[in-house]
Formats: sequence, C-alpha cells, structure tokens
Amino acid sequence: MITLYHRPKTRSSRFLFLLEELAAPYQVQIVGGRNRDGSGDKDPHNPHPHGKVPAISDDGVVVFESAAIALYLTDRFPQNHLGAQIGDPQRGPYLSWLAYYAGVFEPSVMSKFMKTDVPRVTAGWVVLDEVMPEILARLARAPYLLGENFTAVDVLFGTSFALFLSSDIMPRSPLLSAYVQRVVSRPAFARGMARDEG
Repeated sequence: MITLYHRPKTRSSRFLFLLEELAAPYQVQIVGGRNRDGSGDKDPHNPHPHGKVPAISDDGVVVFESAAIALYLTDRFPQNHLGAQIGDPQRGPYLSWLAYYAGVFEPSVMSKFMKTDVPRVTAGWVVLDEVMPEILARLARAPYLLGENFTAVDVLFGTSFALFLSSDIMPRSPLLSAYVQRVVSRPAFARGMARDEG
C-alpha cells in the first residue's frame, strides 16, 4: 500500500493523478508544514527530510522528490505503461525527461516566478526562454513529450503548465494550451483532484 504524504493544492496533488492513472492501491495522509509566509513547522509525521511534499511510503520504503517518486511508482506499477521499463528503448528518454524536469525545467520556472536571474555559470541551469522552445518543438511533433503515449513525464510537466498557463510565466501558445487540455482532461486527473482535500 502506497501512502502519499500530501498537502492540498501543492505539488503532491499531481501524485493523486498519477496514482489514479497507475490504478495503484494508495491512501492519503494529510500533513502540515511550513507555509509560504514562513509560518508553520515540519510535521513529524512527514518523512520528507525538509518537511515538504510530496513524499510517499511503500510499506515503509520512503521516496521523496517528484521525479524520484514518478520513476519509483511507474517501475513499481508497470501494468498501465506510464513509464518506460528497463530494456525499453524509451527508458533513456524517459529518465532524461524526469531529470530535466527536476534539474532544468523547475528551476527555470521558479527563477522566472521569483524574478531572479539564473546564475549562468551554474551547470544545467538555463532561463525558461531557452527551455520552452525545446518543449514546444517536441509538442509540435507528437501529442506527448515522449511521443504518442502519455507517461508520468506528462503528469509532471502538464500539471506544472496547467498551474502557470494563465500567468505571465508561460508563453502564450496554442500547442501548450492543447497539451495541457489533453493532460487535464484525462479521467484519472478528475479522480485525483476529487481526492485533493483528502
């Protein structure tokens, strides 16, 4: 049984979506934590080392950080083909896009959101204006980032785009809007969001 340590309307919400897509047995444990204004403390029930969400426990095996959780869950529950398994030619691209999400995309989005300059000498960090052309080029060729099939990569990217699509963070693009619509119109997304409050 997977336990998702969760705070509603946070990055952990997308794992309700992924767990529903995977048809994995899971339960939700709402945890407290630090708030954006600095108030709040680390919840002692949350196994994430910094008290953040998401984190999961699989009968005591703790996994935290979005890309790691996505990889763990799609390896653990392969039947719905939401990840590329070892030996699949798509395994390399799948791992690369999970790492790209955590190491390149999310820092570029947060630096733009926080209106801070990306340190150009820092390996791997680029501005969002350099990230988005690559993503849009992929979406011009196929409906999902790895091609024709929806994967956990699309859970991470699609839900992030959905969050920022109406802001000035993301570029206005019919390709991006159509991609977000494909992701959030999936029945598993609706089921997951119905459980978002616990």
